[in-house]
Amino acid sequence: MAGASLLTLLDDIATVLDDVAVMSKVAVKKTAGVLGDDLALNAEQVSGVRAEREIPVVWAVAKGSFVNKLILVPAALLISAFLPWLITPLLMLGGAFLCYEGCEKVFHKLFHKEKDQQQKQDVVKALHDPSINMVDFEKNKIKGAIRTDFILSAEIIVIALGTVAESAFVTQVSVVSAIALAMTVFVYGLVAGIVKLDDAGFYLIKLTGASLWRGFLRALGRGMLAFAPVLMKLLAIAGTLAMFLVGGGILVHGWHSLAETLLTIEQYLSGTSVGVSAVLFLVPLLFNALVGLVAGSVIIGAINLGSRFFKKA
Repeated sequence: MAGASLLTLLDDIATVLDDVAVMSKVAVKKTAGVLGDDLALNAEQVSGVRAEREIPVVWAVAKGSFVNKLILVPAALLISAFLPWLITPLLMLGGAFLCYEGCEKVFHKLFHKEKDQQQKQDVVKALHDPSINMVDFEKNKIKGAIRTDFILSAEIIVIALGTVAESAFVTQVSVVSAIALAMTVFVYGLVAGIVKLDDAGFYLIKLTGASLWRGFLRALGRGMLAFAPVLMKLLAIAGTLAMFLVGGGILVHGWHSLAETLLTIEQYLSGTSVGVSAVLFLVPLLFNALVGLVAGSVIIGAINLGSRFFKKA
């Protein structure tokens, strides 16, 4: 009997671990969009500090991110245990926020280019001005990055929780905790690599020697220096696009009429000559992106109208 009980226990554990692995894969796919934005924003937030202080600043933000997760993960699990009906509204709210944030980025890029240039000039001036206290400058950078991380971490955790909302509580705890820990380690490990990419390039360029290998390393360093700013731009673009795709996708799945509209479009296309696999793959993505763009634009318009009204009042 003891042996049978042990085997039953081991079988239950294996089943739970299998469920955790499957649900973790689903959660990673759904949170990947927010991850791109998280990566781009944090790499941008910690830029502007002195080269020798980049890694300490990234580590300080990473520690703040771990504290954020220690607050958010138990809160999310408590909501799942006692207020499960709140998960869908929170997901919709997170999706709407992603759409708003994506539109705000696009509009800011289109209509506030001068402000962006001024901010970059201020950062450069701060780095070369001995009268400016760089400790306070770093602290402000770290606080801003941790605040940004809190918002994005909340989005990631809510999305991950939404994927396991119907699973057992043990599975929910395991998946959400694993996603929170893995995302933090992955994001800030990658951020550290990105912010030091130009330093690695400078190091390779300074190598001396006439051998073919040394020449290759110097060429690699020049390539890394040229690629670093391009990588930051690509991450920013990918992160913004992911906001519309993920945010719009959440709204589509949570809004019954939108989900039915998408299903109708897919069924219609599948019965026509254009209903090839590539088209059927792209249609949901384009539909989600369109919904995200429209939703974000509506929210921005409502916020602007509200701000004008309160100013007049």
